[in-house]
Amino acid sequence: MLYTALGTGIRLGNSLTRTMGSLSAKMAEYRKMWKPSEPKDWTVQYQERYIPFSKSQLVEYLAQEFHSSNGFEKQSFLSFVKQLEVSLLQPYHSVLEDLQVLYDPINPDREAMLETTSLADSEKLSREKEVLDHLQDILDQANYNILSEDALAYALIVHHPQDGVQVHVNLDKYEYIRYWALGQRLGPLTLQMTQKPQDSLFTRSPRTQPDRRYFKRVLVAARPRNSHMVLKCFKDIPLEGLEQLLPVVKVRTSSFDRTLLNTMLLVSGGIVFVNVGMVVLTDLKIGTSFLLFLFAGFMTFRTWKVFAQRRKAHSLELAHMLYYKSTSNNSELLGALTLRAQEEHAKEAILAYSFLKQLNIPNDGKKIDPEITLQLKKQVESWLQAKSGLEIMFSAERALENLTNLSRTKE
Repeated sequence: MLYTALGTGIRLGNSLTRTMGSLSAKMAEYRKMWKPSEPKDWTVQYQERYIPFSKSQLVEYLAQEFHSSNGFEKQSFLSFVKQLEVSLLQPYHSVLEDLQVLYDPINPDREAMLETTSLADSEKLSREKEVLDHLQDILDQANYNILSEDALAYALIVHHPQDGVQVHVNLDKYEYIRYWALGQRLGPLTLQMTQKPQDSLFTRSPRTQPDRRYFKRVLVAARPRNSHMVLKCFKDIPLEGLEQLLPVVKVRTSSFDRTLLNTMLLVSGGIVFVNVGMVVLTDLKIGTSFLLFLFAGFMTFRTWKVFAQRRKAHSLELAHMLYYKSTSNNSELLGALTLRAQEEHAKEAILAYSFLKQLNIPNDGKKIDPEITLQLKKQVESWLQAKSGLEIMFSAERALENLTNLSRTKE
């Protein structure tokens, strides 16, 4: 069996059946605000749990700092790590197999040798809910945070000036939209949402990129109506750019670009009318009203052409960004998430093992006192902050429970 670490996830249950009405209401609230800088109660809603070191890095740090007093202690620690890795292989492999079996009937990339009867839309929706419900346990152990409707409403309303591409999302076209994220950071993005903002005609980017709130990984589960669930993972996505990851979006021109384009068209059109139109009016004796009608038609066609070209350029930028930011999708993503959950599971157990040693608490399979659990939590969080510079919430109860279960399986 997989330890109870995978049984603590927040169940989606009937939440996927809720309409998008509450999200629309939250969007209306953000429209009334003046330049909101983040979703409401963001620090309460999102608490980072992802341990920002690989397992090998973590083992190296802990071995040097806590297990280097003598060769026997270090060897004992490394032996524990190896035993832990082996003990997690079969449980997580079984979890992945069960998840893939559950997902296979609705997998849009399935390579079936024979055509099978397609599922009805209502049955597909039911199976998708079941998959997401099971997947939530994996995501919880992988230390993903489910993003609230407040966060999504904020992303749909607020647009960062660095994001040249903007999209319009029609909520009526979706059955549900869910986001999970981990690795929140505040700093300049090495790769902006538009690949080469310096090539844009209306670049407003300063030479020094501003600090932005972004996530190392973002998982999207969205279902357009009368279609199938889209399950994708992306890297280095800013909070204000979450909506660009959705399917069935419409690229739109920003208010700033629309104003600038219209101004340029009006100015250039006025110059053409004064320098050419008046000559035509004088030489050919064409009526003023007819000339104005021709000019209006020309300007309408020119405006449509310019905006169509602009939308095509933005669509290409969006496709380019999604190509480079995408990490995995659909069935392959299930394997990647399971591996991440397995690694986070191991890292939490390794931290708990090392710090219990420092507290001289034996790892004998017995239940740990709540006061010791709290002390362990504070010490690990303090150590992680000192090492990474980030505030990370350590799941001490889960780590100790997994460690206890591991000790019991050895007996």
